[in-house]
Amino acid sequence: MSSSNEPLKLLVVDDDDVDRMALRRALKHSGIHFELQEVESAKSGTQLLTTSVFDCVFLDYQLPDCDGLTLVQNLRSAGIGIPLIALTGQGSEETAVGLMKAGASDYLPKAKLSSETLTRSIQSAIRIYKAEREVELTNQRLRETNELLLQKNQELEHQREQIQRKNLQLVEVSQLKSEFLATMSHELRTPLNAIIGFSQILMRQLKGTASDRQLDMIRRVLTNGQHLLELISDILDLSKIEAGRLDLRVEPLNLSELLSTTVEGLQSLADQKQLSLEIEVDLCDPKVANDSNRLRQVITNLLSNAIKFTDSGLVKITAKAVSADQIEITVADSGIGIAAENISHIFNAFHQVDQTISRKHQGTGLGLAITHLLIEMMQGTISVDSTLGEGSQFHVRIPRHVQPSHTVSVAPQLSR
Repeated sequence: MSSSNEPLKLLVVDDDDVDRMALRRALKHSGIHFELQEVESAKSGTQLLTTSVFDCVFLDYQLPDCDGLTLVQNLRSAGIGIPLIALTGQGSEETAVGLMKAGASDYLPKAKLSSETLTRSIQSAIRIYKAEREVELTNQRLRETNELLLQKNQELEHQREQIQRKNLQLVEVSQLKSEFLATMSHELRTPLNAIIGFSQILMRQLKGTASDRQLDMIRRVLTNGQHLLELISDILDLSKIEAGRLDLRVEPLNLSELLSTTVEGLQSLADQKQLSLEIEVDLCDPKVANDSNRLRQVITNLLSNAIKFTDSGLVKITAKAVSADQIEITVADSGIGIAAENISHIFNAFHQVDQTISRKHQGTGLGLAITHLLIEMMQGTISVDSTLGEGSQFHVRIPRHVQPSHTVSVAPQLSR
């Protein structure tokens, strides 16, 4: 298709010299800038259209080797989509309808041919052709885009299926790991309890008869056995939670009494480091519904952690009601604190800020991970405020009445 500055390339297929001359004369008076080529048969016109580019074609309805209707059909079947304007000397409405159905762009009786009708017909035919081409190109681009989107969707679906298979494998591996840890932890506790029990019997029976060195060796066996049992118990608790085998046994309890007895049990640890261990309970009604053993475990983990990471100063636990159905327990210390970049990791299982073998504070790094999961099972939340070198505050919020059926998805997000 010629640009607006180039002449229109026109072709006329007509075996009548007079009719071709009339067409040339009408074109000259139309004001259209054009180049015209002329052939006298359908065969010549078809050959020229397959080798050259034209903007519009004029076809005589009566040609020596073919009628106009058949020529229009043949050209359209050959994929020639440029405007085709049929010219006839004595056409009828039926002829015009047949030509338009066959694919002609317009139909002009030769007797009414003028520069004005010719101009309107050419401009209209070219405008419609350009619009159809734009629609065709747009549809082609849409088809290509749809094919690309279909391909991308298939790739994404394939990736989704792969990820789903990997997730199922990971879930299965995680379940097997949890089952293995739970089984092994349970099996290890039996001989450890025997070692601890026999060590305690030996200390009682040999007291006063064994040397200090012998008693010290037995005491070391007992201490290390108890420490190992604590580590195994942590792993067992974590594996039970991950395997969904840990349930809360909710019962009525007095929170003030539970906090007091827990603090009393840890007083000796604070005394060994000459720390002040304080408790402050501000509860009008201390009665709550929770699992007393698991709630005590949470408080013990937080307090023992605070004592472990505090060399001087104090450790304090407070409890207050923040609403009619929610209680906040805070454990604060004046210890080493936590760097800002480590706070987001402290509840991850097996994570410790100091990962070196020679680190000062030993442990598996499971205490806070278990605490976090237990608090989630209690439908509660835990948050941390800490400044490196100044201390930390762990804030636990739990409902006054815990629902025992609550389950937790195992994804620890914040062990010190």
